[in-house]
Amino acid sequence: MRRSVWFRAGLVGLCVLATAVPFPAQAPAGGPIVLHAARLLDVGSGKLLEPGEVLVEGERIKAVGTRVDHPQGARVMDLGDVTLMPGLIDAHVHLFLHPGAEDLQTVEESVPWRTLLAAEAAKADLMAGFTAERDMGTEGAGSADTAVRDGIDSGMIVGPRLRISGNAIDLLGGHEDAIGYNPAQHVLSNADYANSAEQIVEAMRAQHKEGADFAKIYETGSDRMIAGELHTPYQYTEAQLAAAVEEGKRLGAVVAVHAMGEPGTLYAAQAGVASIDHATQLSNETMRLMKEKQIPAVPTFTIFEYFAQHAATPAKGAKEQALFDYKVGEFKRQVAAGIPFAVGSDVGPFPHGTQARELELMVRYGMKPLAVLQADLINGARLLGWAGQIGELKAGYLADIVAVPGNPLEDITAVERVKFVMKGGVVVRE
Repeated sequence: MRRSVWFRAGLVGLCVLATAVPFPAQAPAGGPIVLHAARLLDVGSGKLLEPGEVLVEGERIKAVGTRVDHPQGARVMDLGDVTLMPGLIDAHVHLFLHPGAEDLQTVEESVPWRTLLAAEAAKADLMAGFTAERDMGTEGAGSADTAVRDGIDSGMIVGPRLRISGNAIDLLGGHEDAIGYNPAQHVLSNADYANSAEQIVEAMRAQHKEGADFAKIYETGSDRMIAGELHTPYQYTEAQLAAAVEEGKRLGAVVAVHAMGEPGTLYAAQAGVASIDHATQLSNETMRLMKEKQIPAVPTFTIFEYFAQHAATPAKGAKEQALFDYKVGEFKRQVAAGIPFAVGSDVGPFPHGTQARELELMVRYGMKPLAVLQADLINGARLLGWAGQIGELKAGYLADIVAVPGNPLEDITAVERVKFVMKGGVVVRE
C-alpha cells in the first residue's frame, strides 16, 4: 500500500456485519440448490443467458444454463430481476488495516486486536460479494494472516478464500521502515527486512514456514511528483527480484511487487513477477514485457481517489489529486498498449466492503465493463492460483456465486450493490 497522508476515521461497515450467519467450512449435507435469475453472465464469452439457472451440489456447480435439472428435493431459489455472476475477486487487500493512521495502528494496536479486526474485515468483504482475495501484507502483524486464512478455511470465522503473504519484504530505510519516527525509539518496520538477494530468500523461507502463500516485495518508494512527472526510486535490482522469483518457484509460490513506477516496474517485469501492483508509471519496454509474459497490472485506483478526497489539508489534497490525475493518464496508455490487468483496490485504509468501486473506476478511465469483469474474475482467479476453480460459472467449478441488480455489462456499478452471496455452495447472504 502506498504510503501517503493518513487520517482518523471510524471502522465503517464492520460492526453492522457482526450478526452474519455462521459459515460452515463446506456446504452442509442436504439436497442440491437451484438458483434462478433473470440473467446469468458467461464471463468468458461476455454473453448473457436469459433467464439463467445454476444447479449446485455440495460445494460445486453441477450445471449452468437457461434451464437446468431440478432434482427431487432441491431447494429452488428464485432471485428475481438480478444477474448471476461469479463471486468477485480483490487481488490487493489489507485485512489488517482500517481507516486511520497506518503507522499508529501498527504501534498502538496489539497484533491480537488487529487480528480480530481483520476477521471482521474479511466478513465485510465477503458480504459485499468478494469470495476470494489476496492479502498484500499484514503491515507489521507478521504471520497473523495465517490464522485468519485457516480460521476461514476451517469454518471458524466468515470470510473469502484467501491467499496471504504475511509481512511484506522491504530494505532498510525503505518504503515501510517507520520513516519519520525518532530513530532512538527503534520503531519496528511494518515489513520484514532484506537488504540483499540472500536476505530476500531467507525472509521468504521464514514466511513460507509461517504459512505464507506468496511473497510481497516493496520495489519502489518514496513517491514524488516533480514538474508533472512521477519520481519513484527503486529498492531492489532486477537480479535481486529474479532471485526472489526463483525461490518462489522452489517453494511453489509467486512474488508480487508494490511498484509505482520506473525503473522498478521494469526490473519487476524483467524478473518475471506475478503482478505489478499500483503500476502508475510503465515505460513502453515494461509494457511490452508485461504483455509478452502476461504479467498483470493491478491499478488500485480506489485508494488513490480516497487519499485525494480525504487529505488532511488542501495542500496535501492537491498533491494527491495531481498524482491521481497522472495515474489516470498513464492508465489510458496502458489500456491502449493491451497489457493484462487484474483488479485490486488496496482496501483497508478505506472501509472494507466498499471496494467494488475499483471496477467502476477502471471503466470510467478507459476499460469496457466486460474487460474489467474478465480482469477481475478470469485474470484474478489465475493470479490467485485458482484458475479452473473460481472466476466463472461452469460445471465443476466451486460454487462462488453472487447476484447483482440489473446488467453489469451496461452498468458496472451494479457490482457495488450485491444482493446475494454464495461461497462454496453455502448461502451467506440473501
